[in-house]
Amino acid sequence: MTALGDVGTNTEILPNMGVKMIQCVFPSTVIGGSDTVSVDLGDFGCTKLHGILLFDETTTGSVVVTQAPNTVVTSGVVVITLTGTDTGVKTAILWAY
Repeated sequence: MTALGDVGTNTEILPNMGVKMIQCVFPSTVIGGSDTVSVDLGDFGCTKLHGILLFDETTTGSVVVTQAPNTVVTSGVVVITLTGTDTGVKTAILWAY
C-alpha cells in the first residue's frame, strides 16, 4: 500500500444540515487496490465518520461503478483504502459529524 495522504479535492456540499456531506475527488494517479488516501474531517468541523460511498470511473468519462472501500478514523482523519485495480478518477461522498 502506498499512503498518498490528502491528495483529493474536498468540498462540503450540504452545509449546516447536522450531518455534513463532503465530496472528495481523487485524481487518476490514485491506484485502487494499492493506495490509501486521507481526509481530515477537522477541516469541516467534524471528528467522526457516519458513512461513505465511493464512485470509481473504470473507463474515463463513461463507466462508473461503486466501490466498497475500507476506512479507519484516527484523531479525526479518515484513511480510505481504495479497492479495484484501475487508475480512474474516484469520488467519495463522506457523511461526517
